[in-house]
Amino acid sequence: MVLPNGFLLPPFWSSAVKVEQIGLATLYFGDNRDLQGVCADALISDPPYGMAYDTDSTRFSGGDVKRGAGRSDWGMIQGDSTDFDPSPWLAFPRVVLWGSNHYAQRLPVGTTLVWLKKADHLFGTWLSDCEIGWMKGGHGVYAFRKQFPPPSRQAENDGKTVAHPTQKPIALMQWCLDMAKVATDQMVFDPFMGSGSTGVACVTTGRRFTGCEIDERHFSTACRRIENAQRQSALFE
Repeated sequence: MVLPNGFLLPPFWSSAVKVEQIGLATLYFGDNRDLQGVCADALISDPPYGMAYDTDSTRFSGGDVKRGAGRSDWGMIQGDSTDFDPSPWLAFPRVVLWGSNHYAQRLPVGTTLVWLKKADHLFGTWLSDCEIGWMKGGHGVYAFRKQFPPPSRQAENDGKTVAHPTQKPIALMQWCLDMAKVATDQMVFDPFMGSGSTGVACVTTGRRFTGCEIDERHFSTACRRIENAQRQSALFE
């Protein structure tokens, strides 16, 4: 329900462990299936794909590409061991879901988004060259190129905070907001918030944000990142 001033009534949370309000960002720690009555202008998310991804990156040699030692302490991505069903999230006016090639048979025709995450000379080396997203409406295919700043995704987490194993660049999520035509001051919902890249993208571009994360470590990371982004945005204001 939208109030006259444009703000939304808070959703009903049946078993919340923690709720954090950071400026115009509301962050919920818990299972998004317990979050009822969320109203938002857009849903932008990178959900668990249902591939039971092994996050132990020490298992990769990198082939001919020089790389770091990797990490073995991330643990399982919660919800990734079962097939992802996008249907509960498709009713929002604007929707972007990453990893859509893993559950394409459950999606209607829409726009395809491609994140080119490697430089050209690295195409065909270890792991994927790009990732695929689905956007509600349209039929086109659009690409965005962005590599994490050296040395890795950790650089977008102040160099200290542990990153999420499938963390997306902030610039990529800002591009998603623009592609989905989410206006300034509109509300964005991310039910699989992870380490909060979508929330940071919203805070830094003047959109409001509601996020939910089931893993307490990543929830804490998202809170820190979004709070830092909110503080920096306030300085510019």
